[in-house]
Amino acid sequence: MVRIVLEPFAKVNLGLDIVGRRDDGYHEVKMIMQSVDLKDCMTLTVTDEDIVAIMTDSKDIPADDSNIVIKAIKLLKQEYGIKKGINVELKKNIPIAGGMAGGSADAAAALRGMNELFNLKLDDKKLCELGVKLGADVPYCIMGGTMLSEGIGEVLTPLKSAPDCYAAIVKPAFSVSTKKVYEAYDSLSGDRIIHPDIDGLIDAINEGDLYKMCTRMGNSLESVTEKDHPYITEIKRILEEKGAVKAMMSGSGPTVFAIFDDKDKANSAISVFDNNERIEMTTVVKFLN
Repeated sequence: MVRIVLEPFAKVNLGLDIVGRRDDGYHEVKMIMQSVDLKDCMTLTVTDEDIVAIMTDSKDIPADDSNIVIKAIKLLKQEYGIKKGINVELKKNIPIAGGMAGGSADAAAALRGMNELFNLKLDDKKLCELGVKLGADVPYCIMGGTMLSEGIGEVLTPLKSAPDCYAAIVKPAFSVSTKKVYEAYDSLSGDRIIHPDIDGLIDAINEGDLYKMCTRMGNSLESVTEKDHPYITEIKRILEEKGAVKAMMSGSGPTVFAIFDDKDKANSAISVFDNNERIEMTTVVKFLN
C-alpha cells in the first residue's frame, strides 16, 4: 500500500490591501503572506478502486465533491489520466474558516502529495498554475515562507524572511464568510477604506526591524469584520495590553494573531483566554522561512 504523510501549514497576513476589483468579481490584492508552524496532518493512500474519499476529525468539513482537497486530487487525476483511487485522512489543527488558509493549505498539500505519489515531475510553477484553479491562496500555500502576493493572490514574489518573533494565535468561537466580508468591503467608500503601507512593510522586513514591521502592518478587511464582530477588537486590545507589539486580524478573520518579542510573554497573553467559552483555540507559533 503506497501512502504519503503531509503537513499543510497555516498562514497569517502581515499586510492585506485591496487595490481593485476585476470584471469577473475577483478582488485585486497586494498582501504580505507569512507561513507559521501551525499545521494539519494529511495522509494520502493509493487504492486500486478509482474513488476519492476523505475522513476527517471535524464535523464541519464536507466529505463530498465540494471539499477542496477532493477537488485538488480529482483535478490532477483528470489532468494526468490517473485511474487509481485515493483515501485521505485529515487531522485538523488549523482553524476552519478562520482566515489562516487552512483549506487552501490542505489543497496545496494534496497537489504536492499527488505529484510525488504518481511521479508527475511537476515543478512549483506548474503546481501553482493548477492551484489557482482551486483558490486564490493555493499558489501561496504551495510555496510558503514570506511572500508578496499580488493579482488575485497568484502573482508571488519571495521576500527576505521576516524578523524572528513569536505569534500568539487566538481564534474566537465563530467563523466568518470570506465572500460576505468582501461584499461588505465593496460597499465602503471614502475615508472608510483603509490601505496599509505594503511597500513600507516590505522595507521594514528587508531591514530586519521587527518593531518597524509591526507599525506598518495592516489589513483592509479588519474594520469590516470587526463591525459585525466587535469581540475581535476586544481580543486585540487584550493581547496588546499583555505586551504584544502588534495584534491584528488575519485574512478575512476572525482569527487574531499578535506579535511578541518574547515567547513567555506570548504564552502569558493567551493564558488570559483559558476556559473562555467565547474562544475556540489559542496557541503560540513561530514564522516559517
